[in-house]
Amino acid sequence: MLALNLKRADKPAISIDEDILYETISTALGLPYKKIDPLKLDLNLVTKTIPKNFAMKHLMLPVGMDRGNLVVATSDPLNREAVTDIERATSLKVNLIVSSKSDIEKMIADFFGFKHSISAAEEQFSRKGVDLGNLEQYVHLSSSDDLPSTDQHIVNAVNHLFTYSFEQRASDIHVEPKRDTSIVRMRIDGVLHTVYELPKKVHNAVLSRIKTLSGLNMAEKRRPQDGRIKTEKEGVEVEIRVSTIPVAFGEKVVMRIMDPDVLFQKLEELGFEQDDFFKYKKMVQMPHGIILVTGPTGSGKSTTLYSTLRMLSSPEVNIVTIEDPIEMIHEDFNQIAVQPAIDVTFGTILRNILRQDPDIIMVGEIRDLQTAQSAVQAALTGHLVLSTLHTNDTLSTVTRLLDLGIPPFLIHSSLTGIIAQRLVRGICSNCIETFEIDVRKLHAMGFNIHNPPETGRVLLKRGKGCVYCRHTGYKGRKGVFEVLPYSEALKKMTTSDVSLSDLRMAAQQKGFISLRERAVAKMLRGETTYQEVLRVTWEQEY
Repeated sequence: MLALNLKRADKPAISIDEDILYETISTALGLPYKKIDPLKLDLNLVTKTIPKNFAMKHLMLPVGMDRGNLVVATSDPLNREAVTDIERATSLKVNLIVSSKSDIEKMIADFFGFKHSISAAEEQFSRKGVDLGNLEQYVHLSSSDDLPSTDQHIVNAVNHLFTYSFEQRASDIHVEPKRDTSIVRMRIDGVLHTVYELPKKVHNAVLSRIKTLSGLNMAEKRRPQDGRIKTEKEGVEVEIRVSTIPVAFGEKVVMRIMDPDVLFQKLEELGFEQDDFFKYKKMVQMPHGIILVTGPTGSGKSTTLYSTLRMLSSPEVNIVTIEDPIEMIHEDFNQIAVQPAIDVTFGTILRNILRQDPDIIMVGEIRDLQTAQSAVQAALTGHLVLSTLHTNDTLSTVTRLLDLGIPPFLIHSSLTGIIAQRLVRGICSNCIETFEIDVRKLHAMGFNIHNPPETGRVLLKRGKGCVYCRHTGYKGRKGVFEVLPYSEALKKMTTSDVSLSDLRMAAQQKGFISLRERAVAKMLRGETTYQEVLRVTWEQEY
């Protein structure tokens, strides 16, 4: 985007950029301004309405329909001749909107390039017959159904998917076969967006290309497979974890983008409250013991563990990790991948690791009694063990260990502390606004607001929605953490028949603050919205 070293007179904190310039022009001409959101564009409308050469020459891009009229984005709204040409060619009235020149140029290059690759592949792939996928199939006598994965059009299309996902800050790419089409969706800030609809005919070719890149067996279409791709984003190595699985209409592939900028961060920037950060830092600096990170899939556990390991990493310590699979290769760690087919599991490999003279051991996940017992033994023999457990909060983790079969006296001896976490979306800084809400309304939704103002109304913040956040009001995510050091008081209460309510009472007497309370604090500071707090946390009842 065009950047200028000029400040706005009305908002000195904001620099003038290309979007602001074109927005000003649109206001002067009485036309609406719109930041083009590629996730909301119809691929066929963009590419089939006007030719690419015409679009590039006049910088005009069809972006939608409005009550039978064609909506066209342009950076040159005074070019009436081009508008007339479009109206004649399409037999539609054109409604102009203004967008920045760089946005239009990029959308034309991306959409027409991707469409050309898909269309060319579809034409080559044309065949007679119908393919309904794994569970519904017609018999084909031809053996040349699939395009080769090295076909240049397919290579270009898959490369575009990766590049596009990096630009949109996506964490996952889903390619899903349906009866007549193939859907491409991307998860951005934790929410899935449909990006493309591809012809069903090219789905197998796209899948074969992805399988080739990730080292999977292209001939195997009945069993799930896992692989990985190493690529580059702006000069930095990025790993993409690939998972395929047979579904009703073919094979679905999900690619998780393991971005080092996301996985390796400074611990103090993850979202810890200051007192929780000091508690956690004290826990990880202990010479031995088990520290457990809990939360559902996608709550940021891997980022917390990798960021912690990088902070602890030095030439004086030997860090060994056991993962299933290895999420991000890091040369400072000795990383081991679980391989159940040859009996290399979390539990079995832990026994061998102890002969490798480790100082810090990271176990990807404690899933069963054997792994839990091995982790406890490693902690008892003088090692710091970090791992994850799938529980909803810190207190239920203690009872989960008891349920797995770990005796209370071993939990007392080995457990150092537990953290639970979630990710909440942050409010977009460009469209943030303040509003009032009645405390009674917040109480009715389950919020416990301590020391409410005398007016009975609380000031909160939200995003109005703007061009920078795709009119969602959110941009980026931050962690919310619940930190529980395993204190002497909790140890005394941990027996084989302990109740969660008793543990909670003992923890609160020591100043324990729950996930919901931490999230509410972020809400009151204007870092997130009450809708996000409700989405990711809840009040526990014991």
